[in-house]
Parts: sequence; C-alpha cells; structure tokens
Amino acid sequence: MKTRFLFTCAAALWLAGCEFLPEQGRTEANEEEMVAVATDCPGAVPTFEEDACLLPEWIALGLASQRGDGDWRSAKLTEVEQALIDSEDARHLARAITLSWGSERQWSQAAELFETHLRAAPETLQPLLRYWRNELEGRRAMAGQLSRSQSALAAQREENEQLAEKLEALTAIEQNINLRQQSP
Repeated sequence: MKTRFLFTCAAALWLAGCEFLPEQGRTEANEEEMVAVATDCPGAVPTFEEDACLLPEWIALGLASQRGDGDWRSAKLTEVEQALIDSEDARHLARAITLSWGSERQWSQAAELFETHLRAAPETLQPLLRYWRNELEGRRAMAGQLSRSQSALAAQREENEQLAEKLEALTAIEQNINLRQQSP
C-alpha cells in the first residue's frame, strides 16, 4: 500500500512537469524584471554608467544598428557625436557599433574603434563588446576571402581566354600544315 502511494506521488510529479519547481518561478521573475528595466531605460546613446540600463541600452543599440539602413546610421552617428556623454570611450564604442553594420570601409573604422576603446568599457559590458568585435572581424575575414576568391576567379578566366586564343592559333597552324601536306 505504501509503495503504491509513493508510486502515485512520483507519477503525479512526473506528469506535472517542472512548473512547480522553484527555479522556474525565479526565471520568470528575472524575465519580467528585464522587460521592466528595458522599458524604463531612456534608449538614447548608451553610456558606461553602471545601472540597470547598462546592458539593455547597449543591446538595443546593437540590434538597431543591425536593422538600420544607411540613413538611420548617418542620423545615429550624428546623434552619437552630439550626445552629452562624459566618457569619450563610450562615444567611440557606440560609434563602432553603429559603423559595424555599415559598408566594408566602415567595418575597418569600427574595428579600429573597438580595438582602441574596448578595454575602457565596464567589466559587465566587455563580453558583449568582444562578441560584437569578433563577429565584425569574422565578417571582415569573409569579405577578404570573397575578394581574394573573386580576384583568383578573374585571373583564371583571363588565363582561360589566353589559353583559348593559343589553342585557336595552334589549331590554325595545324590546319595550315595539313593543307600543305595534302597539296602536291
């Protein structure tokens, strides 16, 4: 009888799933807090101020930069330059994030800004900035590889054209020789 009761309790817990475990409730509370913090943040140019808005503001800038077009990027760069931020490093990193989704020329500028100013960022922000820098470097490497591949392909096409011309010339010479041999 006792084992049957224990078995029934175990089956009920198994069927109920994990929703009654305390860890689940804590995760939902953390998500709600993050949403509340994100809506309370001003959303302007992010700073290095260590508060609840530090990560949400930088993440928002990164996502907006990724989604924005050239006009948005130009407006944001102007906003970054005019923003009243105490830290020049924060201004340069905000500029780097904005440029990192622009043209390939802007990628180079962004990489230089990341390299120069990343160490000045708060410890809590550095992993995110490193991730973005590494992602940018990956795109730059792929763009370089694509450029080299395109150059190699163009060189191969040119070589093929030259070989085709030589083959035509050799074919003409061979036909000329064959015609001479057939003539008495």
